[in-house]
Amino acid sequence: MIASAIILLMREVIYREIPSHEQAWQTLERHRAAVADHFDAIGIDVVVDDGEGYAYLRTQEPADGEEPLPRLVRRRSLTYNVSLLLVLLRKRMVEFEASGEDGKLVLTRDQMVEMLRVFQESSSNEARIVDQADRTITQVSELGFLRELRGEPGTWEVRRILKAYVDAQTLGDFASRLRDYAGWEKADAP
Repeated sequence: MIASAIILLMREVIYREIPSHEQAWQTLERHRAAVADHFDAIGIDVVVDDGEGYAYLRTQEPADGEEPLPRLVRRRSLTYNVSLLLVLLRKRMVEFEASGEDGKLVLTRDQMVEMLRVFQESSSNEARIVDQADRTITQVSELGFLRELRGEPGTWEVRRILKAYVDAQTLGDFASRLRDYAGWEKADAP
């Protein structure tokens, strides 16, 4: 029972609302300390956000003077477009939560294409812009931050785990860089 939850955690984020994760979530609720102890032995923290309904693994920070442990999962460098879409989705999530709406943030493909279009180079090749946006959406989905709704092609749920990866500091830093970039472009304009 505990082994199944541990294995699933090693493979992916566990969500409370996903039917196939229900058993693992219940195991995690009942045996959280045992699961945490298992991972603690190898320098991994089990992060459970009961309010948002997800759980994932994170490498522990080394204590002062200790050497950092090797990473269990290799970091991937993200393309500009993927990073941009993640930040834009996180910003949209902040706005959604501030509006007081309950439920899940759901966006259409067209909405995400428009979000990205603002930051793309001006181009007369509309098909190229849309293809690039579609590739970016697919990549973000493969990273686990978007899930296409069953029976509704082109409609995507923004997964709440995004909050754990793109925090307020990251949003602020990215907004600052965009302002700097916009100012730099204006200075270069004839």
